[in-house]
Amino acid sequence: MDETLRLSLQTCFALYGASRAVTSAYRPLLDPLGLTYPQYLVLLVLWERDGRAVKEIGAELRLDSGTLSPLLKRLEAAGFVERRRETADERVVTVHLTGSGRALRESVACVPGQVAAKAGLDREELIALRDVLTRLTRTIEGKTP
Repeated sequence: MDETLRLSLQTCFALYGASRAVTSAYRPLLDPLGLTYPQYLVLLVLWERDGRAVKEIGAELRLDSGTLSPLLKRLEAAGFVERRRETADERVVTVHLTGSGRALRESVACVPGQVAAKAGLDREELIALRDVLTRLTRTIEGKTP
C-alpha cells in the first residue's frame, strides 16, 4: 500500500477531526444561550465592530450569502441583531447588535478559556497552533504575507 494514501497520515484528516472536536467543545457552552457555533462567530465579528455590512461579515468568516443569511435571520429572531438597509444604497444591508446582543458578550466571555482548557494545550501552544493554521489558510488561499 502506498503510505502517502494512509488516512492516519493525512494532514487534511487531522484538521477535519480537530475542527469537529473543537466545534463540539463549544456546543455545551453555547447551547444554554441558544447559540450555534457559526452564530457565535458572527457575534464575535460584531463585538469587534458593530454595524458591518453583510458582505463584510461573510468575507471575514469565509461564508457565502446562502449560509450567512439564515444565520443572521435566526440571530435576528432571537433578538441579538437587527438588519438594516442603508438609505444611501439600499442594496447594502448592515447588521447591528441589539442591547441583548451586546449583553450576551459578557455571558460568553468565559467560553474561549473553557475551550482552551479542554484542549489540553498551554497558551503558547495554542498561539503557535493558531498562527500555523492562519498561515496555512492564507497560503492555500493565495494570500501569502
